[in-house]
Amino acid sequence: MQELDSAQIHFDTDNLWILNLALAIVMFGVALGISISDFKFLIKAPKAVFVGLLSQFVLLPLLTFGFIYFVNPQPSIALGMMMVAACPGGNISNFMTHMAGGNTALSISLTAISTFLAIIMTPFNFEFYGYMYEPTAKLLQDISLNPFDMVKIVLLILGVPLICGMLVRYKFPELSIRLSRWLKPFSLAVFIGIVVAAIANNMDVFSQYIHFVFALGMIHNLLAFVMGFLVARVFKLSFQNQKTLTIETGIQNSGIGLLLIFTFFDGLGGMAIMAAFWGVWHIVSGLFVAYFWSTKHDENTESY
Repeated sequence: MQELDSAQIHFDTDNLWILNLALAIVMFGVALGISISDFKFLIKAPKAVFVGLLSQFVLLPLLTFGFIYFVNPQPSIALGMMMVAACPGGNISNFMTHMAGGNTALSISLTAISTFLAIIMTPFNFEFYGYMYEPTAKLLQDISLNPFDMVKIVLLILGVPLICGMLVRYKFPELSIRLSRWLKPFSLAVFIGIVVAAIANNMDVFSQYIHFVFALGMIHNLLAFVMGFLVARVFKLSFQNQKTLTIETGIQNSGIGLLLIFTFFDGLGGMAIMAAFWGVWHIVSGLFVAYFWSTKHDENTESY
């Protein structure tokens, strides 16, 4: 198992630039569907937004740290779990929330707000918990990670495309609607293709170590879903919002995590495999949760 902390998922520099561009296009496509009114939800229903952000940026990283401390995985796997937990919610959560009969407006607002907050919160949470756990702290010290470099990359990949996309939406609303119809699926397909290519080119590493992260990844994802649901219940949100926060907490933008892993950690084995597994598994589990709720009649349609 020790060799997992030194194994690498190879991803050449040219493809890394393509990965950066693809993820930026994905975020630009997401921003085309975001308007200023989506942020008004912060005033309209501050409690629901606050609880959602609390669940994503405070409780999920804390829960992840506790889970890691309890199961004591390989340091590189632990770093991968911390990275995933530090990322903002994935944009596919909006579709899943709609499918589940959740509060789609709240989901979109949380995606928009959390993505902007992730510029600071993703590097902060990753660094904070990474250095709190001694085995991962040693890895981070060996790598000599500069947190400001990570903030810069996250700003370029998240902040700039989001601002540009929202400006296009504000100035040219009809054009943005037409663009988003093909841009999001196209950019997502490009991104998925690059990730699949990375896996295919490193199949020996993935096949050798995937079983180490399989159970941990599924349990970690399940804990995220359960925590999101329980937190919403504790704060006495409507059932519609409970479904929304469950999905928002359990669906993480692991694509950003993969990009940071390839950029700063040279595709460190356990990290990359965990983030790649999450990227696939949370879609499967999220669709299952959304489909399950879509088959249940919800008498409580209150949104706030």
